[in-house]
Amino acid sequence: MCSSRCRGGISDGGVSVIWDPLPVRRRIAQRLSEAITPEVWVIDDVSFPKCGTASVGVARQYCGAVGKRANCQVAVSVHAATDTASCPLEWQLYLPREWTDEPERCRRAGVPDGTGHQEKWRLALGLLDTLTDWRLKAPVVVADAGYGVSTPFRTGLEERGLSYVLALTGKEVAHPASARPHQPAYGGLGPPTLPRYRTPPRAVCALAVEAGAGRFTEVTWRSGSKGAMTSRFAVLTVRPTGKQSLAAAQEAGGGRNRWDGVLPARTLLVEWPDGQSAPTGYWISNLPATTPVADLVRWAKMRWRIEHDYRELKHGPGLDHFEGRTWRGWHHHVTLVTAAQAFLTLRRLDPKARTPA
Repeated sequence: MCSSRCRGGISDGGVSVIWDPLPVRRRIAQRLSEAITPEVWVIDDVSFPKCGTASVGVARQYCGAVGKRANCQVAVSVHAATDTASCPLEWQLYLPREWTDEPERCRRAGVPDGTGHQEKWRLALGLLDTLTDWRLKAPVVVADAGYGVSTPFRTGLEERGLSYVLALTGKEVAHPASARPHQPAYGGLGPPTLPRYRTPPRAVCALAVEAGAGRFTEVTWRSGSKGAMTSRFAVLTVRPTGKQSLAAAQEAGGGRNRWDGVLPARTLLVEWPDGQSAPTGYWISNLPATTPVADLVRWAKMRWRIEHDYRELKHGPGLDHFEGRTWRGWHHHVTLVTAAQAFLTLRRLDPKARTPA
């Protein structure tokens, strides 16, 4: 990218022209949604290794690009996707607490007033709200376990009326479908006792094994470079708790008389490949358990498209080549990169140029 773009403007005869990237991203999102007709919206975050401390949002944090904690910037994005095409719809740069705790540092980087620290799952919900304001409707929301393990994130999607298929680690705790919360009798003193389960929750990996290998059927979800991609899956119904892991349940003293949160029953998709001694993949969904397993698997596995996008955005249009330091400059850069990738996507969808009459 040229230096004028890195500073947040476009050169016009030596004059830097300030422009608002949001309407540009809105038009790209609307145009590409029409062209792709996405089956899912994929949420994820991407990192950019950075030296120094002045670039907006840079901090020592987990960096997926190098597979460990490192000095980097992190951004959350939402992508429209099918198995054959995808494109970013909206972006937001993540600001670690060490940035928002230093207002002067934010001011020097041009961070808008009132921009505070938000967890990545909160940023993702904000991006979905923006896309809704743009009159775009999410088909099914897909994300990795970094988002799936968050009960508030799942609740936020449900409050927005959105369907989701989100990855889990297998350590999250839940009750089997047969469990029913018990409402203790009201004694008339103080507030009524909250409903509770009579048994402690268990890790979903244990519930999956307990279901038995006989519950799993073979599903092919797409053709890969080495042939059909096939594995064995089962759809179970579980009753999640407010706790996010077995360790959290034990730490909270998850005994028989302790309230552990009563959440609605949810669908659990489990992958147990042939030849493996235990399941290897878990996804939670608010879609009914009667949803065809082939659909659930296809949506769950469509996360690969976002890795394709990140790879193409970095290697082609130069997503990780930004050398500026400001908030506006970074969002200008990702907008221009998104426009370039959108153009490439449209060319792939319609490769034949129209000939003159």
